[in-house]
Amino acid sequence: MHEIRAEFTFAAAHRLPRYQGKCVNLHGHNYKLEVTLRGEPDGYSGIFVDLGDVEKAVKEGILAKADHANLNDFIENPTAENVAAWCWSRLTGKLPGLYEVRIWEIPGFSVGYRGPEGFR
Repeated sequence: MHEIRAEFTFAAAHRLPRYQGKCVNLHGHNYKLEVTLRGEPDGYSGIFVDLGDVEKAVKEGILAKADHANLNDFIENPTAENVAAWCWSRLTGKLPGLYEVRIWEIPGFSVGYRGPEGFR
């Protein structure tokens, strides 16, 4: 089994309306997004996914909407957990072997999401 990890960054604002603390106020993050795919290369090309296809899916499905945006405009309660799940929903069915989407709001702390029922 091979694993491909692709990293992207985007800047976005959000507020956490259901949180009791300073994050209830509008603020921003420089997010790091990591997309992990798992699969086996085919016998002819030696690859299981074109890296350009991964980049295109992430740019069109996530970055075009989230970069320099207010996440509250399209994610009801944009916690790191919900942002990771939203990113997953934007990529599912578009990338073979989608295994995990991981989000960092700040360095050192991340949230991973593997779909509504986890990876099977």
